[in-house]
Amino acid sequence: MKKIIIAVAVLAVMLSGISLFAANVGMKHPNLHAAQLLIEKAVAKVSKAQVANEFDMDGHAAKAKDLLDQAYTEIKLAAEAANQNAK
Repeated sequence: MKKIIIAVAVLAVMLSGISLFAANVGMKHPNLHAAQLLIEKAVAKVSKAQVANEFDMDGHAAKAKDLLDQAYTEIKLAAEAANQNAK
């Protein structure tokens, strides 16, 4: 039963990160795209750490994931600004 609860929690955490994948800048900006891919990997690693520690991390892992999500969004905004300035 405990494993089922953890699996459901992991799924919920992963679904909360869907906003990350919706804002990918694509290959027009390869360095920004690479940065986003690294953030995606970091979020996945933090999620695995949460599961390994049974989500007993005093909210710090969740906060880290929130900050990674913010960084991902800022990268998207940077790409949009570059596109706008190139016109």
